[in-house]
Amino acid sequence: MYQIVSDGGCDFSPEEVKKSGVAVVPFYVSFDQQTYMKEGVDITKEVYFERLMSEKTLFPKTSQPTPQDYIDVLKPFLDEGKDIFLFTISSKLSGSFASTVIAKDMLSEDYPDRKIELIDSFNVSIGQGLILREIVKMRDAGYSLEKTVEETAKVIKSTHVYFTLNTLEYLKRGGRIGPTTALVGGILGLSPILQVENGEVSQLDNVRGRKRALQLIEAAMVDALKDDLENINMSIGHIVSEEDAIAFKANTEAALSIKIPNPITEIGVTVGSHAGPGALAFAYCKKYDKVS
Repeated sequence: MYQIVSDGGCDFSPEEVKKSGVAVVPFYVSFDQQTYMKEGVDITKEVYFERLMSEKTLFPKTSQPTPQDYIDVLKPFLDEGKDIFLFTISSKLSGSFASTVIAKDMLSEDYPDRKIELIDSFNVSIGQGLILREIVKMRDAGYSLEKTVEETAKVIKSTHVYFTLNTLEYLKRGGRIGPTTALVGGILGLSPILQVENGEVSQLDNVRGRKRALQLIEAAMVDALKDDLENINMSIGHIVSEEDAIAFKANTEAALSIKIPNPITEIGVTVGSHAGPGALAFAYCKKYDKVS
């Protein structure tokens, strides 16, 4: 048996972490670039987003787990004689994967007989979490570490994530777009529709109004999935927008005549610092036993 470890980019809730048996290495967040707090340990999502919304001059920064953070989590499992399946947020969006490479190199000297497999999800948040759920199912089905690594690569390739933002303000605060772009977007009421593709975020469209953006995402997903529902797993996530997420889930379920089994995900600070409150996302992937 191997131990599954993920960084906090998966946005698993504490309940899902406990249920799945996955060990999570959290990201850091700082409001002053001096004091860094571990998400879910030193600060909750709720407190973080309350401050982000109430303090308009905040420019929070997030930071990936350090190699030592990974060593501290992995070492006890290695001491128990377990191999490791280590899963991270996209290496194109964070240095988390780079930290795992350093940690593995350091640990391999002391544990030459143990296997540590490093897997880049090329994804983030609900996309990463959706893949991780398939990995857990593979472990529970008795897949070997090597087989899980092989099949995970296929699941990753089948994963798609689409999301929209409620405001461009937080992209502006983080320096991702200029103030003029944010101002014009706000005046016009523009809602970007974005996707995660090849591990990076890209823009698909820019439409007027949040309602229209959500309608377009829903319609596109229904059209893409309606003929392949038995082979697909889905997930919905949000940032301080639970009512919209519940409505989006209900509409999608009604349109597809199915029930989405996964709980709605509260997206964390790793993505939330840039996307901001009001963001809503939809993800899907092939089930582990349906990928070819």
